[in-house]
Amino acid sequence: MQQDFGRRPPGPRSVLLAEVAQATQRLADAGVPSPRTDAEELAAFVHGVKRGELHSVKDADFDARYWEVIARREQREPLQHITGRAYFRYLELQVGPGVFVPRPETESVVGWAIDAVRAMDVVEPCIVDLCTGSGAIALALAQEVPRSRVHAVELSEEALTWTRKNVEGSRVDLRQGDALTAFRDLDGQVDLVISNPPYIPLTEWEYVAPEARDYDPELALFSGEDGLDLIRGLERTAHRLLRPGGVVVVEHADTQGGQVPWIFTEERGWADAADHPDLNNRPRFATARKALP
Repeated sequence: MQQDFGRRPPGPRSVLLAEVAQATQRLADAGVPSPRTDAEELAAFVHGVKRGELHSVKDADFDARYWEVIARREQREPLQHITGRAYFRYLELQVGPGVFVPRPETESVVGWAIDAVRAMDVVEPCIVDLCTGSGAIALALAQEVPRSRVHAVELSEEALTWTRKNVEGSRVDLRQGDALTAFRDLDGQVDLVISNPPYIPLTEWEYVAPEARDYDPELALFSGEDGLDLIRGLERTAHRLLRPGGVVVVEHADTQGGQVPWIFTEERGWADAADHPDLNNRPRFATARKALP
C-alpha cells in the first residue's frame, strides 16, 4: 500500500479560529448579510492583524474583547462604525456616526467617471463631487486622475467632521454648503459633475437595511416620496456647472433605472442620457452630456 509521507493529520484548530466560527453563526442568526467576512474582519481588528493572518494569533493572545464587538455587530451596528474604517477602491477612509458609509456599488460609478474623464482631451480636468459625505468619490478621483482639480461639497457638519479627516493632505477643495447652490465660482467651467445623493423614497423606510436605516444619517438616505427630489435639483446644478460637452454622473437605486435618465432631457439641455449597471448587473447610475450650443 502506498503511503503519503508528505501529508500530516491536521492539528487542533486555534482558539481564535474556533471563536470566529462561533461568531459567524451568531452573526448569521442575527441576519447579518456577510457573517463570515464580518466575523473575520472583527477578529483581525481586535487582534491587530490582517484577515489572512488570523491563524498566526496564539491561543494565549486571544482577546475577549472580540465578543464585545461581535455583540455590537449582532445589533446591526455597521462593521465600519465598529472598526472606524471603510475601504473604497484604493482608499482606506475614516468613518463613524454622522457620515454615510461608502458602499461597494459606488465603486463602479467612480470607475465609469474615471474612464470618462481620461477620455476627455483636457490637461487638468475640473471635477465636482456633490454630496461628498466621507469624501470617498472625490478622493478616489483625485488619486486616480492625478492632474485633475477636484472640488467637493457637503452640507452636514457631522459628516464634515469625518470628511475633513479624510481629505487632509489631499488636493481636494472641500467646502461646506448646499449642493444645489454650491460652486457659483465654477459655473460653466466643470468637465465632470458626480454625485451619490440621497435617493431612497420616504415610503421605503421600513424596508431599508438596519445598518443604513438606524445608523446612516437620514440626510444622506431619503429624498421625497419617490426618492428623486434631490436628483431633480442636482440636474439644474450640474447644467449650471458644466461646460458644453461636460458630463454628469448620478447614482440611484436599482429600482430607479427607468426614471433617472428621463430627468436629463434634451429639452433641458442634455444629450446622450443613459443608464448603467453596477457589477451585479443592476441599474445603478445615470449619465448625460451637456448639449453643445
